[in-house]
Amino acid sequence: MPKRVKELSALEIKRLEYPHEALAAKGNKLLPVFKAVGGVAGLNLQLTPGEGKSWIFRYAVEAGTDKQGNKTYKRRSLGLGSYPEVGVAEARDRAREAKAKIREGIDPIKERKAARAALSAEVAKLTFAKAIDGWDRDHPKKFGSDKHRLTWLASVRGIEGLQQTQVDQITQEDVWRCLEPIAKRTPDTARRLRGRIADVLDWAEDEKQRTGPNPAATGWLKRKLTAKTAGAVVTHRPALQVDDAARWWAALSKLEGTGSRALEFLTLTAVRSGEVRGAVWNEIDLVKAVWTIPAERMKMKRDHAVPLPPIAVELLKALPILGELVFPAARGGEMSDMTLSATMKRMHAADLKAGRAGYFDKDSGRPAVPHGLRSTFRVWAGQQGFSREHAELALAHQFGDSVEQAYQRDIYTEQRRPMMEAWSKHLAGKVAADNIVEMRRG
Repeated sequence: MPKRVKELSALEIKRLEYPHEALAAKGNKLLPVFKAVGGVAGLNLQLTPGEGKSWIFRYAVEAGTDKQGNKTYKRRSLGLGSYPEVGVAEARDRAREAKAKIREGIDPIKERKAARAALSAEVAKLTFAKAIDGWDRDHPKKFGSDKHRLTWLASVRGIEGLQQTQVDQITQEDVWRCLEPIAKRTPDTARRLRGRIADVLDWAEDEKQRTGPNPAATGWLKRKLTAKTAGAVVTHRPALQVDDAARWWAALSKLEGTGSRALEFLTLTAVRSGEVRGAVWNEIDLVKAVWTIPAERMKMKRDHAVPLPPIAVELLKALPILGELVFPAARGGEMSDMTLSATMKRMHAADLKAGRAGYFDKDSGRPAVPHGLRSTFRVWAGQQGFSREHAELALAHQFGDSVEQAYQRDIYTEQRRPMMEAWSKHLAGKVAADNIVEMRRG
């Protein structure tokens, strides 16, 4: 019967050290030393010359038979983790689990290797859905807001037919089958999705999960997409008609609530909904009457200065300061985009109920929406003779060739002020006798 090893306590195990002096006196090489700790037969603490300590479970498994027909055994050493990261009690538990498997005829080392091989095989089979998750993890600063990120991810996760396909098996024909039904219906959406699929597959290539041309960026696919969308009608956001602006503004000014004031401010400044809803007080200089939106909140990733007309300044001064946000939601935090949309829907419905014409887009015949107010401003600015340059800068658009764009750092804030003040007067239904119309550039 094998000798029973004394079960060492946690303190005794902590005090174990590599026997440098004893081995040096014997002239032995400085090899790892194994100290049986008891509690579970075969459990050892490995001590290395570099003062490292780790748990090793030594056991034997059948290796076959010898010439005489006797069973032969092979000694095995199973690593159970380093000490003290894996404590004494946990090491003994792990050793007991290994012994239980051995009794069932399972070699713990072979089982561990098989599990690792299965995991490697699973990682190698990266699907498009998993690649989206990986791309998302590696691009934490890709988007200006969490809402934009979630919208982007939802769009690629909603592409049917690709999600469970391995990235190394996706072909240009697969991508086209997914985009074709979208392309004729909403061409812009199909083009954006193609680029997003290409981004995810580029990430998969960087991770060594696929090789070769990106199937979402081939010339063939781009030509198919162009041919399918040729002649498709591009739909714009429904815009308020310029002639209806004063009537609509008068109705809006009678409404109560932060959402109504936010919609007024959006209209006066001709910015996007998210830029108003995310506005904070320290972006606004009421003395200079300028609102400077930082680049990280802008679609074009450039600071945008908005000259505020007097009516916008008065609107801001009348607002209660309830925190950092200028237009907070009723329950705190940033206001929902639906708040502005719902306000416009209610105004449209109320105008129709009163027997009036409502607020329709003249081209599509659909009710106007908040984003369409930017188009209303742009049409009005053109009708009034304001320069294309100033109107496009007011909308934070890029325009012109690469040379013009390089000089757009001068954003003409004060030069745009007369245009924004004239716009506010148009909304208020005022026609100033001294209104000076800006001449177009030659």
